[in-house]
Amino acid sequence: MNIALLKEICEVAGAPGFEERVRAIVLREIKPLVDEIRIDNMGNVNAILKGQQNKHIMVAAHMDEIGFMVTHIDKNGFLKFHPLGGFDPKTLTAQRVIVHGKKDLIGVMGSKPIHVMSPEEKNQPAKITDFYIDLGLPYKEVIKLIEVGNTVTRQRELIEMGDCVNCKSLDNRVSVFILIETLKKLKGKKIPYTLNAVFTVQEEVGIRGASVSALAINPDFGIGLDTTIAYDLPGAADHEKITSLGEGVAIKIMDSSVISDQRMVKFMKNTADKNKIKWQHEILTGGGTDTAGIQRMNAGGSIAGAISIPTRHIHQVIEMCNTKDIDGAIQLLTACVKEMNDFNWKL
Repeated sequence: MNIALLKEICEVAGAPGFEERVRAIVLREIKPLVDEIRIDNMGNVNAILKGQQNKHIMVAAHMDEIGFMVTHIDKNGFLKFHPLGGFDPKTLTAQRVIVHGKKDLIGVMGSKPIHVMSPEEKNQPAKITDFYIDLGLPYKEVIKLIEVGNTVTRQRELIEMGDCVNCKSLDNRVSVFILIETLKKLKGKKIPYTLNAVFTVQEEVGIRGASVSALAINPDFGIGLDTTIAYDLPGAADHEKITSLGEGVAIKIMDSSVISDQRMVKFMKNTADKNKIKWQHEILTGGGTDTAGIQRMNAGGSIAGAISIPTRHIHQVIEMCNTKDIDGAIQLLTACVKEMNDFNWKL
C-alpha cells in the first residue's frame, strides 16, 4: 500500500469550500490515468475513463474534512469559531489545530480549566461555544495574519499502528486515496461503462458537491465511497457496532440519507464473493454520504449503493482504519467497475 500517498492526502488541509490543496494532489495523481478531466464551478473534479457502452457510472469520494471557520478575534488575540461539519466537543480540549490565514498558524483549542469550574460546570457536557483558539500571539500580531472567514483544521500526522493507520481526516481522504488507486488499476483496461470518478466538495456540510455533479453526469449507476462507524470498542453491544475493523470492506444497505438500491447491494455482494473479497453489512442509523446525492439528483435517479470503510473514532481529532479493509475497498470498487455489465439490472 502506498502509505506515503495516503499520508500526504490525509494530512493536507481542506475544510468544506476550501478543498484546493487536496484538489491539487488529486489532479497531479490522476492526470496520467484518465481520458478526460472536468472541474466544475464548485470545484468538483470528474475524472473520466471511457467505456465501451453508452452508460455512465458515477463514483464519488469527497475531498473535504470537518473543520471550523473563524468568526471573531477578541482584543487579546483569541479566536472564536463556527464548526464546518459535525464535531464531538469533548474531543477538542487542548488539541492542536491549524488556522489558515495569510500563513498557516498552529493554535490550541482552549477552554475553562477544571480547577476554576463550579461543581455544576464540571458535570455539564462540553459545548463548541465553550472553546476558543489560542495562537500564542498578541492581538496586533494576530490581525496581521488572521481574519474572520479563515478556516481551521485539525493538526495530526498519519502514523501506522499494527494493521491500522491513524490520522485526522481519514473521513474521507481514505476514499480519495482508494479512488485514485482504483484508477491506477483500471488504467489501460477495457471497461463496459464510462466511469466518472468524482472527487467532490462540501459533503460534510450537506452533500453539496455530489448533488451538482450528479445533475451534470446523470449517471445510470452510482457508488458512494466513504467511511462508516466501527464501534467495535469496549462496552459496545454486538448490535451497536455497525461495522468492525479488519472484518472487511462494508457494503451499505442504508444510512439516514439513503436506502441503497437492492440490486446494487446484491451486485456488490455477488462481486465480492466471486472475487474472494472479505465484506460485511453496513446499516448506519445516523449520518449520510454522497450516495444520497448520486441516487436522487438526476433525472429518474440512479441505481445507487455504497462501499464503506470501517473507521474508529470518526469525527474526532484522530480516526483509524485497517489497511486490509482499505485494500478490500480498492479490490471491490475495481471489480464492480469492470463487471457492472455482468448483472441483470431489471426491476
